[in-house]
Amino acid sequence: MVDLRRSTVIDAPADAVWAILRDFNGHASWHPAVASSTLEDGAVGDQIGAVRAFRLTDGARIREQLLSHAAHEMAFSYCILEAAAPLRNYVASMRVRPVTSSGGCMVEWRATFDPPRAEKDRLIRFVQDEIIDAGLRALHGVASGAAPAKTAAPISNSGGQDTTAIILTRHGGPDVLQLQSVRAPEPGPGEVRIRQTAIGVNFIDVYCRRGSFNLVAPGGVLGMEAAGIVERIGPGVANVQPGDRIAYACAPPGAYTALRTMRAELLVKLPDFLNDTTAAALLLKGVTASFLLHEVHAVQPGETVLIHAAAGGVGQILCRWAKALGAAVIGVTSSDAKAAIARAVGCDHVIVSGTTDFAEAALRITAGRGVDVVYDAVGKDSFEGSLRALAPRGHLVSFGQASGDVGAQSIDRLASRSVTLSRPNYGHYTDTAARLQTQTARLFAALRAGHVVAERPTLYPLAEASRAHADLESRRTTGALVLMP
Repeated sequence: MVDLRRSTVIDAPADAVWAILRDFNGHASWHPAVASSTLEDGAVGDQIGAVRAFRLTDGARIREQLLSHAAHEMAFSYCILEAAAPLRNYVASMRVRPVTSSGGCMVEWRATFDPPRAEKDRLIRFVQDEIIDAGLRALHGVASGAAPAKTAAPISNSGGQDTTAIILTRHGGPDVLQLQSVRAPEPGPGEVRIRQTAIGVNFIDVYCRRGSFNLVAPGGVLGMEAAGIVERIGPGVANVQPGDRIAYACAPPGAYTALRTMRAELLVKLPDFLNDTTAAALLLKGVTASFLLHEVHAVQPGETVLIHAAAGGVGQILCRWAKALGAAVIGVTSSDAKAAIARAVGCDHVIVSGTTDFAEAALRITAGRGVDVVYDAVGKDSFEGSLRALAPRGHLVSFGQASGDVGAQSIDRLASRSVTLSRPNYGHYTDTAARLQTQTARLFAALRAGHVVAERPTLYPLAEASRAHADLESRRTTGALVLMP
């Protein structure tokens, strides 16, 4: 039997440190290895017998049970019920003791377990270094105020839970986004409450913030994509259970928050191979690529496609997936650095729009014929060129307006080459559970097949949502952006 005992002196009152530790589910607010956590069956954080189900940052799932809780002694103990690692008979305890000579306190953490002989050394190092010592270091920072705690829910579950969210104070630039305290209500019939672990940032959020799309009024919350853990379910919910890893990518907006209550039918269970951060970075963009490539214009082998913003989040997925479908892919980017990314994700040809006329370049590449389809998320600045780049009976799919609305257009000029113009709405392809399931099943299959690759996203704290928006609009980023609650 392994018996690990570690302790540290923290320059903070014992009561203050105990306030951080006393909630059995509160470790998600301070431990760096814990990505998300929820209490099962509506238990509260000091209830003996309560079971917490949580995910580590590496995606591993663990279930632990509270064995004892003594507030007057500032101590509790717990055991592992389920873990991927063979930590057999694992029992741990934590205790806070005042240090009267300094006004600080001592935190003691003990763990006993019975590991397999072949893995004993590895598991000792893991528990000691990654769990206990990493946690004690984090407590130092949080208790001293040097490092902010993650958002933690109060012990009581009655009447909803306090949390934080990014509020749209008015329509305008990135500065209109402010972090404020809000309350996540108890789930009603058909609803769940989610402890969110990662939140996707997309251009549709920018359009909502500007007021281009009438989806979020001032005082509301942006965001249509996130991943997390089901914390509580309301009456009549059968598709998910507390502790399930889920994600969503759909209306209504409201994702920029640490806790969210929403309709259960909009949730998608995540496969084990997809971690929360990647899911939040990928789901909305991958679903977009799914219906653009398979339904708005069903790409066929031998076709030539032109993809704007090829190094962006949706652009990279479109390029890889279109190539896997047998198309020749022309990517358009705004810089040489982004051109290198476009080549890496499968583009046969790359055009840097700042140095050449992309429509003329596309016509040269196709020997004057033009391309079969253009996927254009830029809008105003690229619309005319996208039309010129099309072959007879070509199809312009205008699915974004990063540079602004294309304005009023006459359809008569489309007849000269029998050009088709589409302006798809994401919501019309994801507005029912069945439609969303179709798109996500197709996306997960493409991920397994390697037709779509989940790239590492750029991460921002939730409180810095305005900076993420500014970076996205200025084209300073490539790939996906994710907010971390």
